Amino acid sequence: MKYLILILALLISPVVVNAQEINWMTMDEALAAQKKNPKKIFVDFYTVWCGPCKMLDRNTFTNKDVIDYLNKHYYAVKFNAEGNEVVNYNGQRFANPGFQPSRSNSRNATHQFTTALRITGYPSLAYFDEQGNFIQAVPGYRTPQQLEIFLKMMATDDYKKLTTTEAWNEYQRNFKGTFQ
Repeated sequence: MKYLILILALLISPVVVNAQEINWMTMDEALAAQKKNPKKIFVDFYTVWCGPCKMLDRNTFTNKDVIDYLNKHYYAVKFNAEGNEVVNYNGQRFANPGFQPSRSNSRNATHQFTTALRITGYPSLAYFDEQGNFIQAVPGYRTPQQLEIFLKMMATDDYKKLTTTEAWNEYQRNFKGTFQ
């Protein structure tokens, strides 16, 4: 009986360890949370048909280091760039008037919020400061190790010092990643 319990515990423990997730919220929820406890906002602009977006979900957003860092330093938002969620940002209401429910599992009209931020490729990972001001979007799939430099650069405000290509190149050369 003791061995049976031990075997069950060992089988279940990897599931419990890997059950940690990013605390995703809507953009409106993140903006409201910022008012109570200022933190930067990280937004994953994705679409339902995007293969690299699904790879981000499967490979990057399940990484323990990414999960821990995002949950500690950011309000994380998962935003369907072609969805029908309403976003209230900077006194404006953004919607997707061209959204077709019959096409919700395939390509659809681009959301006004996506267009306003000039997001044109998916996935795009966008960053907002503690006051909700848009900083920058970084297009494309990133592994946990590739994402780390952007997460840390934005969280620590190092991006403010990087005003030239040379400064960015030096920052990349000197960056010592720790994500596994």
